[in-house]
Amino acid sequence: MGLSEDPDLQPILFGLFLSMYMVTVFGNLLIILAVSSDSHLHTPKYFFLSNLSLIDISFTSTTVPKMIVDIQTHSRVISYAGCLTQMSFFMLFGCLDSLLLSVMAYDRFVAICHPLHNQVIMHPCLCGFLVLLSVLISLLVSQLHNSMVLQLTYFKNVEISHFFCDPSQLLNLACSDTFTNNIVMHFVGAISGFLPISGIFFSYYKIVSSILRVPSSGGKYKAFSTCGSHLLVVCLIYGTGLGVYLSSAVSLSPRKGAVASVVYTVVTPMLNPFIYSLRNKDIKRAMWKLFRKIV
Repeated sequence: MGLSEDPDLQPILFGLFLSMYMVTVFGNLLIILAVSSDSHLHTPKYFFLSNLSLIDISFTSTTVPKMIVDIQTHSRVISYAGCLTQMSFFMLFGCLDSLLLSVMAYDRFVAICHPLHNQVIMHPCLCGFLVLLSVLISLLVSQLHNSMVLQLTYFKNVEISHFFCDPSQLLNLACSDTFTNNIVMHFVGAISGFLPISGIFFSYYKIVSSILRVPSSGGKYKAFSTCGSHLLVVCLIYGTGLGVYLSSAVSLSPRKGAVASVVYTVVTPMLNPFIYSLRNKDIKRAMWKLFRKIV
């Protein structure tokens, strides 16, 4: 059903989401190119950052292009297979984003708490294994959600009060018994959400404990500044996700929940490149080198 049925708002929504999507793709692609073109950035921190940028592009591309096309063509129809495909990729990249943030928190923990053994612990094979493991877990979570939705029975020509095929909306539209599937889906969601959050909390608990033992204030600031951007992104993603959950729980209107979910599905992936580039001298230097090569 989209975000609004008001015909006067459709051109504004089209221009707004098209511009945000282009900024998201261009900004994250710029980070990927800057990291890959500068040999000084071939470290675990920037390897994970470039993977996060790729996931952000994929995550946004799962929902926004379809909505832009729907606004332009004045058609909001999506097939059953198309809906399941969109839901699967949404769960895949959403879970992968969360897991990769946990891996990045572990990398910051090793860099700050064990600086002398950082290169030994975070060697390229381990970095590749952690990304691969995150992909496999995300695929498992995505397929579990998909298999549960496939077991449900739906009426034909149903209306989804969202701008994409949200898994919770699909469960509410089912005309068969969803009690067991609800329990399993919430259990899977708790595991896929609880594990990354626990890893992030543990890593930052160790980081803060290590920073507090640094005698000088300058050393504390330098140590904390290395993980400031990551912490800001974590707060942005989980803060907006919690806000969407609370707003949907308080409000009875699914449309308001859809408007709130724009923040973590569109706005957050768009802001990530600005957060990492504006606060990072290495990224800015690599971007200037990239621009000079292009010119």
